[in-house]
Amino acid sequence: MVSPPVTRPSPSRRSVVGRHLVAERPDAQPSIPDLLRADGVAVSFEFFPPKDDAGEAALWDAIRMLERMRPAFVSVTYGAGGTTQDRTVRVTERIARDTTLTPLAHLTCVGASRTALRHVVGQYAAAGIRNVLALRGDPPGDARGTWVPHPEGLDHADALVRMLRSLGDFTVGVAAFPDVHPESGDLDEDVETLVRKADAGATFAVTQMVFDADTYLRLRDRVAARRDLPITPGLMPVTNVRQIARMSYLMGTPLPPRIVERLDAVADDPTAVAAVGVEIATELGERMIAEGAPGLHFITMNRSTATLEVHANLGLGPATERPVA
Repeated sequence: MVSPPVTRPSPSRRSVVGRHLVAERPDAQPSIPDLLRADGVAVSFEFFPPKDDAGEAALWDAIRMLERMRPAFVSVTYGAGGTTQDRTVRVTERIARDTTLTPLAHLTCVGASRTALRHVVGQYAAAGIRNVLALRGDPPGDARGTWVPHPEGLDHADALVRMLRSLGDFTVGVAAFPDVHPESGDLDEDVETLVRKADAGATFAVTQMVFDADTYLRLRDRVAARRDLPITPGLMPVTNVRQIARMSYLMGTPLPPRIVERLDAVADDPTAVAAVGVEIATELGERMIAEGAPGLHFITMNRSTATLEVHANLGLGPATERPVA
């Protein structure tokens, strides 16, 4: 069984978000944009919400292992279509209370009224969490289906950013799509979307998984010409060919032919797949760090081994300095 969280000392001041009592804690979490702008490469880890208590125990094993790497921050996503919200919120709260890690809380518009969103924000704030990733989210049931907002909810991520900023002293991040969002017409539209999110109050962005460094750099540079919005690339060491193919479809992130060829060549050997996945992630990480990416956001799939291998290959560690050109 998963042990209950340990409560931190009582807060010194209180305020109200919606109907939720919010703690304005003296031990406030650091701002993620500040961490990204500091010297060095800001490493972060992303976890998926567990489906049951056994999965949650395994998740905590990975969290504790990766905590030793002293990442800048960590996040726990919602399940597909906004599912597992309660478990995601609970795990994120526990990270804030029971670890040395800075959590980035996920929040989506999927199936949620404005009142429900304010309630979740109140839960995060009561745990001392001030960094939130604001997402529209994917349509429930079919990530590539038609988006339908909750009748009393929000329709776009920029509206969620504005709500968060209106509810308290939150640092708000947003998603970015180097390979163009499935619902966007082209890169220009995606750039405009990120500019609107920045204007609404977002101060950093994290991308979907990147398998082509050039697409990341193109998006980063286009946005940088318009707004000061640090964009951290998502990096996923592949360990399962079928899994990455499905994720590629759901996220609308095409796998470059050269990546597919390397994985297909060893598809029948799980050990070789993991080794090639680590090689690919290492190469991408080296390129993006050399090109000045503010950090790397590892999509861990709740496993630490492949992530730790890439981390070691890149020579990353606390306050890792960038290579000198």
